[in-house]
Amino acid sequence: MGKRLTRIATRTGDDGTTGLGDNTRVSKDHLRVHAMGEVDELNSHIGVLLCEELPAGARELLVDIQHQLFNLGGELSIPGFELLKADAVLQLDEALADFNAQLPRLEEFILPAGSRAAAQAHVCRTVARRAERAVVALGTHEPLREAPRQYLNRLSDLMFVLARVFNRMNGGDDVYWKSERLARGRES
Repeated sequence: MGKRLTRIATRTGDDGTTGLGDNTRVSKDHLRVHAMGEVDELNSHIGVLLCEELPAGARELLVDIQHQLFNLGGELSIPGFELLKADAVLQLDEALADFNAQLPRLEEFILPAGSRAAAQAHVCRTVARRAERAVVALGTHEPLREAPRQYLNRLSDLMFVLARVFNRMNGGDDVYWKSERLARGRES
């Protein structure tokens, strides 16, 4: 990887550019920089989620996800470099299966609400989707591996499932959408 930061205020970005890990400079509105920023924001939101009371297995998983997101950000910062491994996607698939098995079948849309932990997991879900869109946009202009896109896709699914798990931690439940159309269907 490129140089480690020894100073934070370098002033090299004052001209509207930023340095990538391969020492090239690009505009701060470059698609690659957008994707890196979205992944960084997602990692920060997961950090906020980790401030909440969480089941041990979920906490350990989220800490590992933070490390994987740092790898993903590093990979995005160095064009053509691989840091996020394919087994990171498999880890999310396994976690999805394990946590989803604990939940009742979803029969109605749910709102991004409930406990603080669940609500923050929903924020992480939506930011993961935005990060995925940024990576997809970058991939339409530059070659990218599939793993970063797949990782963000699975992660957003996992955050939805974890929100449901977190709402049930202390006997709670999902917060269901009150659909007029569905309510009419139940009355029939």
